[in-house]
Amino acid sequence: MPVVVSFVGQKGGVGKSTLARAFAAIAARGKLKVKLADLDVNQQTSVRWARTRSARGNGYPVEAEAYTTFEDVLANIKGFDLIIVDTPGHASPVTLEIARSSQVVILPTGASTDDLYPTVLLLYELEQMGIPKERLVVALCRLLEQREEHAARKYIETAGYEALVGSIPERSGYRSAHNLGQSITETSDQTLNRRARTLMESLLEKVMSQLQGSNTFQKREGNGSVA
Repeated sequence: MPVVVSFVGQKGGVGKSTLARAFAAIAARGKLKVKLADLDVNQQTSVRWARTRSARGNGYPVEAEAYTTFEDVLANIKGFDLIIVDTPGHASPVTLEIARSSQVVILPTGASTDDLYPTVLLLYELEQMGIPKERLVVALCRLLEQREEHAARKYIETAGYEALVGSIPERSGYRSAHNLGQSITETSDQTLNRRARTLMESLLEKVMSQLQGSNTFQKREGNGSVA
């Protein structure tokens, strides 16, 4: 069975697709057979990005496909090492189903209370529904300044949950990279790439910590560097 890593949240525009695409690109570079499952069939952000990436010949290609239901995703996992689930911009009963099938669940969030409060609420709801807390982790995205990261991290940790090391700032360079089918670790600005790699390395470590018994990842661990 492949490893399932999902990106979920209570609202859109907080970085789910951004992080899902970056993690898929890293996994592909690490020689994993990865499927990026886009559950937002109306927008298909990840699917369109993957098509652009393939057409422009950017780095390692990522296989992305839109799905109407999570059951459809699970019916098409044969032959893959890793399934990355990019969910729609809202939580629903399906969110719990996805979380139950995931080894790691990432909740991207901005730094405002409008973003942080529903993120913590969803974390609490998932935990109350039986998702182990160690599978849940927050990623701080779309930040404008360093002090926002400190305040947001304190908010998450005070609530009793984990936030990945690092953060993704709000920068036009990331948007430009996406327009070209690149990920946030593949921009033309090495400073932005380093910022993104810090968070991606933390995410990779989180996934690895949950998969110590997985032969798939143990065999490929040496290939999974964030570059």
